Amino acid sequence: MMRQILSIVIILFPLSEIMLFVIKRSRGQQTRSEDRGSMTLLWLTILLGVTLAFFAVQVRPAQIPVTRPIINPIALVLMVGGLALRWIAILTLGRFFTVDVAIHSEHPVVESGLYHFMRHPSYTGLMIAFLGFGISFGNWLSIVAMLLPITFGVINRVATEEKALVASLGPAYSSYCERTKRFIPGIF
Repeated sequence: MMRQILSIVIILFPLSEIMLFVIKRSRGQQTRSEDRGSMTLLWLTILLGVTLAFFAVQVRPAQIPVTRPIINPIALVLMVGGLALRWIAILTLGRFFTVDVAIHSEHPVVESGLYHFMRHPSYTGLMIAFLGFGISFGNWLSIVAMLLPITFGVINRVATEEKALVASLGPAYSSYCERTKRFIPGIF
């Protein structure tokens, strides 16, 4: 039963990201695109990471030495928790969230909800979900193979976003950056 639930979440994960891609792209004259190819790079690193994880699972010595009844609930909790964190962050931003880096003409510095504690809770949630997905393979090498390229893509994406936000929102965003960490409150 747990494996079936995990499988459903694994299927819904990319579908939710594709849905975001379709409905939350910047549109209209009130936004200015600042993406600079970061969305394409992020998608490519995700594709690379997932592909590498599928191949790495074949390396038998890298298997995690615990049984599926232990791995599956851990993977499921991380995936569901990460996706919940991501969606709460997206809903908090509301109309200011776009999948491509775009600054809305009325864009404020959002400091409510999760954004009070960290600047990029959506990416934190994404990385937690991918950690859970990696764990679902039951292989240490799959986890590393998945997370390394994706982490690179996320860090590039965050740098692009922050550069655009500092340029657009100025001292208000710079001050916010001084008060908050990017991904993990009080740490990083």
